[in-house]
Amino acid sequence: MEEFVTWMTENAQWVWWSLAVILLAGEMVLPGVYLLWLGIAMGVTGVFAWVAPDLGFQGHGLIFAFSATVSIYVGHRYFYMPGTAIKTEGINERGNSYVGQVFEVVVPIKNGRGHVKVGDSRWLARGPDLEKGALAKVVSVDGTVLVVEAA
Repeated sequence: MEEFVTWMTENAQWVWWSLAVILLAGEMVLPGVYLLWLGIAMGVTGVFAWVAPDLGFQGHGLIFAFSATVSIYVGHRYFYMPGTAIKTEGINERGNSYVGQVFEVVVPIKNGRGHVKVGDSRWLARGPDLEKGALAKVVSVDGTVLVVEAA
């Protein structure tokens, strides 16, 4: 056992670098990003263990704690950018951006059903009877159907 402790003390940088590689490999397999920051901190600690081996595992542990705290802080502060809006537009939410806009009726709306031209596509429209070429204002969205009124 004493030989193992001596070997670990003499090769502390390899222990830290090995743990860093294990955590960085785990980052590729597991979801989340925390292993990345801890792996970076272990790599930095390995450099300190290589440059200053006389610090012992207690000193290396303090360096690891400090570098892990700094790397996690930097990761959250500069890579996650809290406070910025994340666009969460889903597949069937695009129609919500059309509310309030006016489009041309391309298939007459009769009995409450027809089509309006949105960009280079046609969307189902529901609303009062309108002739082809009339303008319709989108008032709401019901799934993939635009609810319109005469503009």
